[in-house]
Amino acid sequence: MAEYEFHELFLHRGVSRNAARQLLTDHAEYGHWELARLRLFPDGSRRVVLRRRIIRQRSTL
Repeated sequence: MAEYEFHELFLHRGVSRNAARQLLTDHAEYGHWELARLRLFPDGSRRVVLRRRIIRQRSTL
């Protein structure tokens, strides 16, 4: 079974949709994160949960 690490971001309502898209694109491209969950609150703020797979190396000895 795959193991993941999670990273949570909170974007306040002043962050534009385009800026949020660019931020998430940068995390995906350079940090290998993928979108796990996004919650949009009534006041316009967003809670974003990103995840990436943990790769464990096995000893060959």
